Amino acid sequence: MNQEKIMKRRMISALILWLVTLIALLVFIGLYVDETRRVQETYRKQYSTELEHASKEMESFIENKGDLDLRYRRISSYLTCASSYAFLIDGFSREQIVINEVNTCLIKYPEQMSDKMTELKQAIDDINANLDKGYEEAEAVVESVDKLGN
Repeated sequence: MNQEKIMKRRMISALILWLVTLIALLVFIGLYVDETRRVQETYRKQYSTELEHASKEMESFIENKGDLDLRYRRISSYLTCASSYAFLIDGFSREQIVINEVNTCLIKYPEQMSDKMTELKQAIDDINANLDKGYEEAEAVVESVDKLGN
C-alpha cells in the first residue's frame, strides 16, 4: 500500500513536471515566432528605406543635379543594401533575384544603365508601392541591357 502511494506521487509529480515543461516549450515557441516576425518586419522596412533612398538619388541623377558619378555610385550602393536586405527576407527569392540583377547591371554596364535611369526609377517606385508590376518593369530594364557590351 505504501509502495502504491509513492508510485502515485511520483506519477503525479512526473505529469506535473511534463505539463510545466510543455507550457514552457509553448511559451518559448510563441516568443520565437513573435521575434522572427518582428525581425522580418524590420528587414522589410530597411529594404523599403533603401529603395526610397535609391529612388531619390535616381531623381537627382535624372535631373542632372551635381556630381553624376557620385550619384550613380550612391544609387548602386543603395541597391546593394536593398539586395542584402532582400536576401534576409523570408519568401523573397524572386524579388531578391530581380534586385540582384538590377544591381549587377548597374555595376557592369554603367553607360547603358545611365540611359535607363528613368525606367529604373519608375520600377523602383512601383516596387516600393508594393505593386507586382514593379519587379516586371525592373526585369524589363535588365533584359534591355546589351550584356555582350555591343
